Amino acid sequence: MRKVLSMLMAVLFIAGSAQAAQADAGPVTRVTLTSANNFYPRAEERILSRTVTLASGESRHVRGRLEATSSVTQIVAMNNTLKCVDSTGAVVGTTSTSSRNHEGSDTTYYASPGHLPIYADLLFTAPSAGTYTCGLYAYTASSSLTDYHLTAVATNTWLEVSDTNQVGARWWQNPTCNSTGTSSTCTYIGAGTSTAWVFYNDGTPVYKWNAASNATSVQALANLELTTCYTGTASCSSSIDAYEKPRGTNAVVDVRFEMIQLDTTAHTCRTTSTTTSRKTIRDDAHHYVANFALSDIPIDPTCGTRTFIMRIFVQHVSGNPIKIDGVQTTTSLTNGIAMNIF
Repeated sequence: MRKVLSMLMAVLFIAGSAQAAQADAGPVTRVTLTSANNFYPRAEERILSRTVTLASGESRHVRGRLEATSSVTQIVAMNNTLKCVDSTGAVVGTTSTSSRNHEGSDTTYYASPGHLPIYADLLFTAPSAGTYTCGLYAYTASSSLTDYHLTAVATNTWLEVSDTNQVGARWWQNPTCNSTGTSSTCTYIGAGTSTAWVFYNDGTPVYKWNAASNATSVQALANLELTTCYTGTASCSSSIDAYEKPRGTNAVVDVRFEMIQLDTTAHTCRTTSTTTSRKTIRDDAHHYVANFALSDIPIDPTCGTRTFIMRIFVQHVSGNPIKIDGVQTTTSLTNGIAMNIF
């Protein structure tokens, strides 16, 4: 069995840093916010959208970047949600959400002070022929404030939808984990278990994806949503209370994204991955999304198959425990996409 670590155009980025390389099969159209748009507590608002007409089974990659400022210095929730609706306005398929607390207008440790960017991705597949509108939706909430707003920043807030069918593309999502963390399928690290492999040993059935016979390479993306479990939080199960520390302790994790090409015996032949990256997750941010991308993943003919598996390595290093967020009803918070490049 041959194992090769490949770093071909591998990119790891966390919300607030550079955008990952875009390598959809075919062109992508970006719709950009042209003027600032305020959004208010408890009222989800569609900020940007694009309408497409699709054949049954046709897929589109949808990516959104929501950058927002705050009218207050206090901490408030912020969500970037992607979803598609049919001609009647009904939501179709999975919704994808990335979330992080906005830590206030006076925050200085974002790449641009006071400006929090959050990325999200969605693979939308039409269940039947028709016209669908895919949109970027902004949301904020606070348990203590009502008289405030967040502002979607013009130019830096955008929505992308691929222009052509993403033939053979595949969507991954991990098991259900409700907002309070009490689902039996929630995954925790730093609370008796130090590591997890998302999409691999977290209760997700290991899916073996076959690259198209005429694909020249593969593009893979993933979004990993993590929540810190500090003393008194309502977002984590009481079963891990003994491991929790005071708010402000924060958490440190190591993360790595892998696409593994299998051999004819279903063992590893070639691994393409990001480097392992160490990240500090602030308790004030609370919900934190790590976005990964691997571009131009080679399809090695010597492996004897065109079969791949996807997984994300997460290791707790220190500080508060971490909950790996999962599906909440029909909304996916941790997910991945593999696409053929022709």
